[in-house]
Amino acid sequence: MNKFFARTQVAHAAIALTGLIGPTLALAAGFQLNENSASALGNAFAGGAAAAEDASTVWSNPAGMSRIRSAQFVGALHLVKPSIKFHDEGSTAAALQSLGGEGGDAGSMNYVPNLYFVMPINSQWSAGVGINGPWGLVTDYDAGWMGRFLADKSSIKTINFNPAVSWKPASNVSLGLGLDLQRIDAEFTNQVNYSGLLFANSGGAVAVPGLETAASVKGADNAWGWNAGVLWEIDANSRLGAHYRSSIKFHISGNATFANPAVPATVPPLLVAGINAALANTAITSDVELPAIVNLSYFRSLNSQWDIMADAQWTGWSSIESLTFKRADGSVLQSTPENFKDAWKFALGANYRYGAQWMLRGGLAYDKSPVQTAYLTPRLPDAGRTWLTGGAQYKMNPQLTFDFGAGYVWVKTSTIDSNASANPATTAGYGRLRGNFSNNVVILSGQVAYSF
Repeated sequence: MNKFFARTQVAHAAIALTGLIGPTLALAAGFQLNENSASALGNAFAGGAAAAEDASTVWSNPAGMSRIRSAQFVGALHLVKPSIKFHDEGSTAAALQSLGGEGGDAGSMNYVPNLYFVMPINSQWSAGVGINGPWGLVTDYDAGWMGRFLADKSSIKTINFNPAVSWKPASNVSLGLGLDLQRIDAEFTNQVNYSGLLFANSGGAVAVPGLETAASVKGADNAWGWNAGVLWEIDANSRLGAHYRSSIKFHISGNATFANPAVPATVPPLLVAGINAALANTAITSDVELPAIVNLSYFRSLNSQWDIMADAQWTGWSSIESLTFKRADGSVLQSTPENFKDAWKFALGANYRYGAQWMLRGGLAYDKSPVQTAYLTPRLPDAGRTWLTGGAQYKMNPQLTFDFGAGYVWVKTSTIDSNASANPATTAGYGRLRGNFSNNVVILSGQVAYSF
């Protein structure tokens, strides 16, 4: 603790700001939202680039629009409920602060909508558009929890507008091309150990326990990318699809704000003024590149009742090496190493038709996390995930189809020790967060497709 108390006022301001900005891993990774189609959820999104079952193929592979024979509208809504619970294993309070609780369940209910429309132009060309949210996260710990100096609330929301066209140059080959016009909004909050700063900057002369300041970063940006795909119909019953979605570079701008607390009159005003100046509100910018995605998918109809499908998805998370925030004057507010690793997701699925109107679905997938244990933070306590999903389709008539899907996602237990990580925090400034996270996700989806 002596090292903490021996640092200069400028250094302590940087420590406080690191508590706000340094752990914002969620902005870089978030949770990739696979929930872009209720029909595909039932199969754990297996065969996504090859199935081309409905207008949601605008997202999974625009080349598949060539298989949509009439104009079609698809609307879907997904209820996504993650559970994120921290279990303490020897955490330590920050200087002059109480330890606090374990944070409760930091997961919250999220609503993810999708809209798609496809229209054939002629025998070779089709056009479509999709609106969805490909990246997102909400974590919110209980007030006063033991990791509050690292993270309180993290919120990432994206919306993607995706116009696309498909071209069928041969009877068994289709090509697709689309644009991704995307917006990101982000908010991160946490507490700053104001008592620790007073104590350190006064050389130990001022000890006022329990003072904290609420800190918040909010920012947004609009950017664009592109996607392209190919669909090869091997024969009448099987097809192979490949799809590439480019990375998107954001230049996020916003503000960092601090609600500095009132202090006792006995504290020297110059000391308070110096700390408040270091924790002054400021405009911020940050450059973030969300990763590229590649899908390779296979779909086969075994007979009039059974379909099988498989999928391999690569996400280029290594585009995110660090997260840097700059002030309005161009100086670096904070730079945090992230060092994400590229990751794969593998999925298998099957359909079973029961009569002319019903189809049952099932799927299984494994999704590897890009987060390395050494860089884990409470904003994104992520680990490898196993998906088990099911669903059903009901065709009311040739024009109107309903899909329902459900999924349960097991997340491997992840461990954290904020003092032993690759980017360690100081116990005096933040406390020591030491323990493990047990997480899972429940997904319920509904979809309607109308052809006309």
